[in-house]
Parts: sequence; C-alpha cells; structure tokens
Amino acid sequence: MENLQGHQMQNNVDFVDMTGIKDIWIEAENWDEGQWTPIDDNTDVIVSFEDGRKYVATFFTYKNIQTLIDKNKKTGECMNGRYFWASDMILIDECSRSRIEKLIFHLIEKEEFEMIFKEITAENNV
Repeated sequence: MENLQGHQMQNNVDFVDMTGIKDIWIEAENWDEGQWTPIDDNTDVIVSFEDGRKYVATFFTYKNIQTLIDKNKKTGECMNGRYFWASDMILIDECSRSRIEKLIFHLIEKEEFEMIFKEITAENNV
C-alpha cells in the first residue's frame, strides 16, 4: 500500500485504516538529494490524522547524537558538547521512512503515541 506521498507503506492496509493516519511528513524527504543520511541524521516528523489532528516529533539516530556532541565540542555549543537536548526527541537506530513508519504504528498500537509526539494546536503551532 502507498501512502499519500507515494511512498511504500510497511504495514498492512487494515492497520493503516485503523489508525486514521492521513499523512506522515518527514522533513528530510524535502532536502536536496544526498543531504539525508538515515544512519546519522535527525529530522522532524509530522503525523496528520483524518480527523484533523497533527502531531510532531524530532527523530535523532543514536549515531547522530554522537556526531552532534563531537560538533559541539569543536564549536563550543551546549557547553562544549557536555549536554544535548531537543524538544519532542525520539532516539532511533535509523531515520528511514520505513523505520519511522514502523515506530509510529508501534506507538499507536501500544497506546504510547500521544505520550511521545506533541500535538500541534493553534496555541503551539510549530
């Protein structure tokens, strides 16, 4: 099954229909070719539901955290790499569409999605 953006969905049709997901937007898919490294990157993800609700989270690979720490040690950011934080952060082994989709469906199935993703509302429109 393909999603609205024409990407191959990894889960069966019944589960996709059951979730009410309209679209999964991955910021990195809009970057220039060659700019996205799924094993060492981070990207914002917005999940839109048929009922109009939208949720956002930022996915970081484990490797990307180390890359950012190393960069921050050189630039002096985050107390020279001594800390790192990001709002709505999810750590993942790779930032590929297939892995992100699998995790989203897993979180919905386990009823953890709304604890981890932040709802986008008129007050906090991201």
